[in-house]
Amino acid sequence: MSDETARQQAKILFDQAYRLQMRGELAHAINLYKRAINIFPTAEAYTFLGWTYGMLKRFDEAIDMCHQAIATDPTFGNPYNDIGAYLIEQKKWKEAIPWLEKAIEAPRYDARQYPYMNLGRVYEHLGQYHTALTCYDNALAIHPFYLSARWAKYALLGKMN
Repeated sequence: MSDETARQQAKILFDQAYRLQMRGELAHAINLYKRAINIFPTAEAYTFLGWTYGMLKRFDEAIDMCHQAIATDPTFGNPYNDIGAYLIEQKKWKEAIPWLEKAIEAPRYDARQYPYMNLGRVYEHLGQYHTALTCYDNALAIHPFYLSARWAKYALLGKMN
């Protein structure tokens, strides 16, 4: 099988897995993501498999898949943010910071508002309110209608008064 044929087959499986994941059919999605990876591994497939594990609160497996994604394509920003988010879920606040910073700096990432938002959550939890506000503002500069960042910002401003 040529690389292009393998890539196309893996993409079809990935798309099917994503649709299943969005419908909550996580076990089936996991199987299809794994099949896609076996045919043609991509950072996206590893990341989304990790996201599926994360939805099941299987954070160690989710983080492992993100590491696989980074090894496959270190320029892809999503797995860095996802590792940070999984560490936050595990209350490993300080450990999340370097991963979120790497997500912000990643060359191939279209949603930098998410790691800024997550960093804001970390810094707010750590009591570094001004740094948290800067992170929320950065998220809003990228996506002005990102309601979670707007709500977090104003809730924090209320807490600071």
